[in-house]
Amino acid sequence: MTRREWLGLLGTAAALRAKEPPTAPVAIARCTTYDRNQLVSVLSTLFDQLGGLERLVRGKTVTIKLNLTGSPALRVNGLPLGVTHYSHPNMVGAFAYLLGRAGARRIRFVESCWATAGPLEEYMLDAGWNVRQLKSAAPGIEFTNTNALGGAKRYSRFKPPYGGYIFPAYDLHPAYEETDVFVSMAKLKNHETCGVTLALKNCFGITPASIYGDDAGEQEPNENPTKGRGDVLHFGKRQPSRSAPSERDPSSSRHQGYRVPRITVDLVAARPIDISLIDGIETLAGGEGPWIQGIYHVKPGVILAGTNPVTTDSVATAVMGYDPRAERGTAPFRDCDNTLRLAEAVGLGTTDLRRIEVRGLSIREALFPFPS
Repeated sequence: MTRREWLGLLGTAAALRAKEPPTAPVAIARCTTYDRNQLVSVLSTLFDQLGGLERLVRGKTVTIKLNLTGSPALRVNGLPLGVTHYSHPNMVGAFAYLLGRAGARRIRFVESCWATAGPLEEYMLDAGWNVRQLKSAAPGIEFTNTNALGGAKRYSRFKPPYGGYIFPAYDLHPAYEETDVFVSMAKLKNHETCGVTLALKNCFGITPASIYGDDAGEQEPNENPTKGRGDVLHFGKRQPSRSAPSERDPSSSRHQGYRVPRITVDLVAARPIDISLIDGIETLAGGEGPWIQGIYHVKPGVILAGTNPVTTDSVATAVMGYDPRAERGTAPFRDCDNTLRLAEAVGLGTTDLRRIEVRGLSIREALFPFPS
C-alpha cells in the first residue's frame, strides 16, 4: 500500500467516525425449547416488537446465512449439533415458515460448508436434518453451498466503502448479491479467536474456500476445495487466488486476533446484514465448536433479533455478561481486537448500550454470564 493510499484510508475512516454511528432497536425473548410451535410464537413476537417481519420481506428474496461451522461429524458429548454449535433445524424451519407467511417471494439458505463444494442439502443430511420437512416450511425455499461457484457462472465482487481493513474487496458467491434481504442467523457463543461469535462473526463464513481456502488455486479458484481458510484469512501465509484482490498491506500483522476481526468487519461492510437473529436457547460456552478445549453446553434460554448487526451483537455480548466496548486484553477479547468496536469505527453501528433501545426482556432479565 502506498503512503497516499494509506492516508486516503485513514481519511475515509475518520470521516465515517465523525458521524455518530447508527443505532436500531434490539428485541430479546425468553425461549427454553426448540419446540417448533413455541419457536413460531416467540419469533413472531420478536419481529412484531421490531415493527413486523412483513415490512422487511414481503415480495423479496431473503438470503439466510446459517451457522454450520466445522464438520457435521464433530459433536460435543454426543449431543445434537443444533443444541451446541450449529443452527438448530427447528429454528431454521420456524423462521422460514414466518418468512413465507410474511410474503417473502424466495428464501435461500446459504453456508460455505466445511471442506466441500457439495450440495448444502447433503451437508444438512449429514448433520441429521430433515431437509424435506425444512423445504416444505414455506414456498420458494432453496439451498446453496457458497464455498465454490457450484452452478453459478461467476463470482461477485464486494467492496467495503472505506477501502477495507485487510482486503480492498472480496469475491463471493453471487447468492450474496442476488438478494434483497440478507439475514445472519447466528448462535450465542464464545469464539477462541474473536471472543464472541454472533451475527457479525457469522459472516466470516461467507468467504468461498475455492478462493480463500488453504488449497485455493494460485491463479484461479479451486472449485473443489477440501480445506479451511487458515492460511489465507487467519494467518496470511498466502494470498487468495489471483483472480481476487490481494490484501492491502502484506506487511501488516499476521496474528489472527488482528486479522479475523478486521476481515469480518470488511465483509459485513461490503455485504451488509439486514436482519440479525441470534439463537441462545442452547449453545456452547468457552469456544465456537468441539475442536476447542474446555467448551461446555449451556442453556441461556434466549433469542435476540435486530436490524443492525452491531447493536444486536452489542446487546448479545452484554447478555453474555461482557462489556461490548471492552478493549483487547479484557474478557472476552483476551487475545484479539474487539470486532464490535472495529465495526463501530467505520460507521456500521453503535456499541453504546445507552443508545440502543432494548425491547421485550431487558439485558438484566436475559443475563446469562459466560466465562470471564
